[in-house]
Formats: sequence, structure tokens, C-alpha cells
Amino acid sequence: MSGDLELEVSALAINVTIPEALRWTDTRRGQVFSLTTLNVRLLPGGHLATKAYGRPVEGGRGAYVSFPVPDSPELAALVSRAAARAGELWAAHRGLG
Repeated sequence: MSGDLELEVSALAINVTIPEALRWTDTRRGQVFSLTTLNVRLLPGGHLATKAYGRPVEGGRGAYVSFPVPDSPELAALVSRAAARAGELWAAHRGLG
């Protein structure tokens, strides 16, 4: 690959487990979900975007539906720490295995 070739990375995303103390519930189509995972994406401008995912409280698989993430300092700190950690892991990669 030529050194003067501009690389285009189209997506950077990580999944983060929400600690038990920060989890919440939300309702979709009459079904209550316990939110356990955040999907964090790095947008082209450098900002982060998040969505939450989880499982129905009553059990079962349920639909794969995203939920908005509440505006809370604790969740913002979790996202920030997770993004920094992901950057460290990417920077330390050891190539294809």
C-alpha cells in the first residue's frame, strides 16, 4: 500500500457492558426492557454517539431494539472511559493473528 494513499475508515464502534448500578429499564411496544449494553460509535467529526440495548424483563429474546441513553454524568463518564480504553486497545494491536 502506498504511503500517500488516503485511508478511509467508515466506522468505529465498541460495545460496553453497563455496570449493574447504572442499568435502567425502558418500554417499547408495551414490553419492558432492562438495558445492559451500550453501543458507542465514533462519528466523523470526533464526537461520540450512543444507543442502549437489552433484554425483555419478562424473559425471552425479544426484538433487537435500540433505546436512547439518558443524559447522566455517570453514563457520560462510562462512555468516555470506554472510548479511551478502546483507543488504547486499538493502538496496541499486534496485527492479524
